[in-house]
Amino acid sequence: MTIFDIMGPIMIGPSSSHTAGAARLGRMARKLLGRAPAKAELLLHGSFAATGSGHGTDRALAAGLLDMAPDDPRLPRSFEAAAEAGMEITVGRVNLQGAHPNTVILRLTAPDGQTLEVRGASLGGGRVRVEAIDGLEAAFSGDLPTLIIRNADKPGQVAEVAEVAGLLSRQGVNIATMQLYRDMRGGLAVMVIESDQPIPRPVVEELRAQDGIVQATYLDMTEV
Repeated sequence: MTIFDIMGPIMIGPSSSHTAGAARLGRMARKLLGRAPAKAELLLHGSFAATGSGHGTDRALAAGLLDMAPDDPRLPRSFEAAAEAGMEITVGRVNLQGAHPNTVILRLTAPDGQTLEVRGASLGGGRVRVEAIDGLEAAFSGDLPTLIIRNADKPGQVAEVAEVAGLLSRQGVNIATMQLYRDMRGGLAVMVIESDQPIPRPVVEELRAQDGIVQATYLDMTEV
């Protein structure tokens, strides 16, 4: 534990959970989409829904979608900034069984019509966890460079995992954690890889071109 875990992050707003964490979740969702969304529906659960407006959770999420950091002085006026940028934001509530009380579902639509749904939770002290992408289970914090690979759930998946791991190893990328999920037998599978080093973009593109991979998304919160 560090002093930052005790004191919390540098931020605008009254709560590391409801504002700093929310801003980080919004920014992660934007990076997962790969661009600024044209539309965003924010569905707040539990404590986020009950006290989020007073704590600025809705504005913090909007700020993150605008690529603002939790300490950005523009955060309190993020709704106005979103309107100026042509980003349409709606805020609602959702009741999720068994979810962390500080949970949000972000439903994003890019200017070209591409959609993305991210479910995430703010854990306290500015720490967050993405728990699902487009309804498929996942679990990562964004603290490390993260690769999310969706592929068809079919025989030979272990070999595909080994192939991905081998490709990263040949590029000098050390895998910190690897997780596998699937929505149903024969459906889609999700591989979440957190690495100790940034993953070169050409490697991500090479993975996207491989047979059987439906989508490969790379998240590095240190990138500008």
